[in-house]
Amino acid sequence: MASLLCHLLSSSKWESNEAETSTFISTLGYTSADYYCHLVKNMVFSLVTELRGSQFNGLNLQGRVSATRVNAVSLFCLPLVTLPDLMPLVETLLLYHGGASKEILSSEFLEAVNEAFLKKKILLPESAVFSLWLRHLPSLEKATLHLLDQLVSIQFNSLEEVVCVIKDSLLPQAASHPAIFRIVNEIFKNTLLEADGSPEVMTIIQVFTQLFLQAHQNENKKHKFPLKAYFPYHHQPLVTALLRCPFELPSTHWSQHLKHISDMLKALVEDTNISSLSDLFEIWFLVARFGEWLDIAAEQLLKAAVEPDALLWLLAFYYCPQNENQQRTQTMVEAQAVYNCLMMLFSCTVLSVKDLEAAVQSVTDIEQCCNQHIITHLLTSFLLFSSGGHTIAEEFIYHIIETTDTSKEVCSLLIRTAYRINHSGEENQRTVKLLNELIEKLTPKV
Repeated sequence: MASLLCHLLSSSKWESNEAETSTFISTLGYTSADYYCHLVKNMVFSLVTELRGSQFNGLNLQGRVSATRVNAVSLFCLPLVTLPDLMPLVETLLLYHGGASKEILSSEFLEAVNEAFLKKKILLPESAVFSLWLRHLPSLEKATLHLLDQLVSIQFNSLEEVVCVIKDSLLPQAASHPAIFRIVNEIFKNTLLEADGSPEVMTIIQVFTQLFLQAHQNENKKHKFPLKAYFPYHHQPLVTALLRCPFELPSTHWSQHLKHISDMLKALVEDTNISSLSDLFEIWFLVARFGEWLDIAAEQLLKAAVEPDALLWLLAFYYCPQNENQQRTQTMVEAQAVYNCLMMLFSCTVLSVKDLEAAVQSVTDIEQCCNQHIITHLLTSFLLFSSGGHTIAEEFIYHIIETTDTSKEVCSLLIRTAYRINHSGEENQRTVKLLNELIEKLTPKV
């Protein structure tokens, strides 16, 4: 790096005579490397002062720096963006606008800074990173895809790992700006479609949404955007209900809240004309990104005294969104039959795999793919929370995986459930122990 500095600075007009410069540096008692490092620090200080402007008697001199000069400074920084001494200048450039209508920083500089940040070669304050992504869309897209690639490529055993990686990316915090949120949201949607609804990708999106909401809640009230700014085209009462964090409500109110969500959703889907599949997908994706409520719906069906129709409809819509009314009715009939069967067995303290398998098969149509996903979700919740389910959970889950090819789906559900119970303060050590054992045994096989 020292040799690069020497080359860059000695090639400038005030350092054109290399021999004279070397003599001068020696006279001062410096080595070339020390001299150029001191020179860079002084240049950085001078440029930062110039760009930030001086405030005297209310006079802001920032606008006096020409766009051409700012662009030239950004180009000068290009080969040096990972140099720690240059960070104050890089930060100042990223936060500098100067009133120009067009981007004044070179795209090469913005790309280089983003690349260095993603590879953790530099540390920048959040404000500088957010400004980078706001002013340079390709950098935001690259950061989002980098995060997805990073998460999909690792085999995580807990959502805590996913949370750490997502938080570290700064994207949930940056998404507090609606423009960034919308771009990230579009990339997530496209990735999910390309991945054919991958459970891992869906779980990542759900965790990102939770972290975004936490970041939004922590925003300074002065700078906070209303939540409507992030979901402007959706039915706002439905958005408000989905945005409600489950742990803000007593668990005794969850079933009623879920019924409220289901009723609004059903009215939107069945009682209004949805003009296209893309409109239906937008509604489905809104519900899916708040998947914590769907997992709770499956649990409430088994653990609480509820009228099952609304909660079963919610699960049926999630797993079979394209079903017409008649198809969804058929799905509901089968889901209801499985639910009734599981409720009859829920209090049994002694249960065998054969008994449970026979009971479920007697009321299901294994040809119905969507139904299979609902049944897998209900069965997994049954095994985790019923009296006799714990004793056969491992064996029966292996049976589910082998017969339905839903290994990733089941594993994602187990990981989400463990995370939610761990963070709810719920005293359920038996279930937590079972979940941890199942995740440890299943994850390597996925």
